[in-house]
Amino acid sequence: MRKAAIAAIAAAAVALTAVPAQAACLPKPNDKALTAALATVPSADVTGALVRITGSAGDWSGTSGYSDTQSHTPVNPDGLFRIGSATKTFTAVMVLQLAQEHRISLDAPVQRYLPGVLPASYPPVPVYTLLDHTAGLPSVDIPELYNPDWIIEHRYDHWSPEQVLATATKHPIDFTPGSEQKYTNTAYVTAGMIIQRVTGRSYADNLRDRIAAPLGLAHTYDPGDDPHLPNPAARGYITNTRGELVDVTEMNQSIPGAAGAVISTAADLDKFITGLFRGRLLDRPMTNRLFTLPKVKQVDGTDAAYSQGLMKVTVDGMTVWGKTGSRYGYSSGVFATRDLARKLIYSVNPTVKSPDGQPLVVRQIAAAAAAK
Repeated sequence: MRKAAIAAIAAAAVALTAVPAQAACLPKPNDKALTAALATVPSADVTGALVRITGSAGDWSGTSGYSDTQSHTPVNPDGLFRIGSATKTFTAVMVLQLAQEHRISLDAPVQRYLPGVLPASYPPVPVYTLLDHTAGLPSVDIPELYNPDWIIEHRYDHWSPEQVLATATKHPIDFTPGSEQKYTNTAYVTAGMIIQRVTGRSYADNLRDRIAAPLGLAHTYDPGDDPHLPNPAARGYITNTRGELVDVTEMNQSIPGAAGAVISTAADLDKFITGLFRGRLLDRPMTNRLFTLPKVKQVDGTDAAYSQGLMKVTVDGMTVWGKTGSRYGYSSGVFATRDLARKLIYSVNPTVKSPDGQPLVVRQIAAAAAAK
């Protein structure tokens, strides 16, 4: 179900961002259609939304809904939000940087860098398979994460990466590493542990020094155990089992960790994907890995959709690369054509945590943006 949902949302994102190869053919963003799409917010399921489109055919930005449902303060287009699984792209870049520096080998087993962390019954798991979701590691197994009452009660709890990983590795490996593709947070929690073990520094410090500082991302960081979200673009809410809207803007993000904890802004994500695609973070061979899909099928039989750090989406012969993300109260995405002719960043605030985290408004925005 998760893969089908992600595919549907990804297709919608493509409709908004995909463009012909020649920038001269790009239509301008359709202001009327986009404004109408955002007018659906707020709703019963979404409290706020922001969209940022940049590119050679023109820029567009808009917000709708409320930053705060009590004061009805408008959404701040420059505010911070939780980017969820878009964090995985940052994590992949750092692992590829370490390989570029010859501090790790992508073909070497995870067990070389994290001895004793994976069960002895597991086969060697090449590091690169963590990045393209072909490792075969079981999914994080914390059923309570989809119980809103449990989340509200335990939102300040600390989880170490080892604790999160242990919920998955109590199960047998799903398949031989490198033979299939299955999207999991487990792989990226493990990748984050490798970054910390090899460098001897925290994930937050590596993120700052390897990516945020070189690209001038002043508002992109890993909060660690700090639950606060300063100056949020919009507050995040979830609906409890009694139908009440509960503010969960403040929440410890240690459960997703390197798989989903980063905080950023629309402008910073624009800078990030621009710098990444232009080769400012990785050399050419490593950058090419971002745009190369493994030659395997996903476990549901569909074609591979994830490279070493990105998701590829193609509709009507047009392709974009990027990543969606979801946390409680926050769903976001960053996509671009490889030539950066058009870029899209969005953040919406759903009140229900679904497996894919993407509310209907995202599809409505995409359809409107594709309108001529």
